[in-house]
Amino acid sequence: MKRFRQALGFGAILLGGVGAAIWMLASPLAASVWVIAALAVAAIWVNLGKDIRTYAFSLWVFSAVALSMFYPDLFGSWHGYQLTRLISPLIQIIMFGVGTQLSLADFKRAFQMPKAVSIGIVAQFAIMPSLGFALAKLFGFQGEVAAGVVLIGSCPSGIASNVMAYISGANVALSVTITSLTTLLAPVMTPLLMKTLADQYVTIQFSAMALDILWMIITPVVAGLIVNRLSRGKAEWLDHALPVVSMACICFIIAIITANSRDKLLQVGPLLILAAILHNGFGYLLGYWAARLLGLAERDARVVSFEVGMQNGGMGSALAINVLKSSDAALASAIFGPWMNISGSVLASFWRKRLPRPGALKVSFQEADADGRRASGE
Repeated sequence: MKRFRQALGFGAILLGGVGAAIWMLASPLAASVWVIAALAVAAIWVNLGKDIRTYAFSLWVFSAVALSMFYPDLFGSWHGYQLTRLISPLIQIIMFGVGTQLSLADFKRAFQMPKAVSIGIVAQFAIMPSLGFALAKLFGFQGEVAAGVVLIGSCPSGIASNVMAYISGANVALSVTITSLTTLLAPVMTPLLMKTLADQYVTIQFSAMALDILWMIITPVVAGLIVNRLSRGKAEWLDHALPVVSMACICFIIAIITANSRDKLLQVGPLLILAAILHNGFGYLLGYWAARLLGLAERDARVVSFEVGMQNGGMGSALAINVLKSSDAALASAIFGPWMNISGSVLASFWRKRLPRPGALKVSFQEADADGRRASGE
């Protein structure tokens, strides 16, 4: 296995080098196959490394983006069927997977730590939408692109924040609880925030957005929660398969969005990338210090940092396509999602080396859930 991984690493470098040379000597399109292959091989190489495995998903996303940028027609339509229509069902598959990872204990824990949960929820829906609005103004984004920046800030946090909380030695039970509750509040909070902050850019229909979130996010989450409750750990294959399926769905969604907004991305891409980096970074910073200033412990403040800084990019993309009817509005979410996985992995690795207490990383998701069940009397 070690030699195979070394061969993959060498192959990724070789493919990348050939691609770069062809890019400079011939044309980007001529180098496309080499570049895409280099990214895919690099993703496999990273996935086989224990310490850097969390970066593999981002490389798969970059592979999908490169493929859609070079060959946008592949993700436009198939035999007259517009692939943008697949985004909503793909998000439902992802959210079903999220639901299978939840239990009633995740919601009951809110009563066991009300202060930390309340701070996390308020910070999530106060900091990120405000930052999105400010960045849209600062960079002079207009119309649907500006609305997309506000939209990603108005979405709840996603399951990626739970993973980063675990890696960093933070309070995983608190992270899962905040993610669950902000997701349940999304049908009200996300349309309300968009109506307040983004209605000047595009027309926001509160009821249409609320109903879309209920159908696309809440329904599959509840279905997953029921399946988890009924199976009670008997469907282990599902736990292994759904994360892989979810990652494939996210890559496909991002490829569809990128292909359909390729020209706009080439026009505003650098500024939008910078906006996403600032949005995400200030989310971490303000979330952490808001929690610390309000008296939360270090482990809990790390959770709030991740919950605020990491958004549900898939939900933002789907709402942009289904409700705002705009691929351009989905660009901010498509950029924010991959970037937050990179930055979140870096921050989690940094905090991992600075544990707030000895042995914090020994707490697993299962142990955290067991603690929550004991605390709630289950």
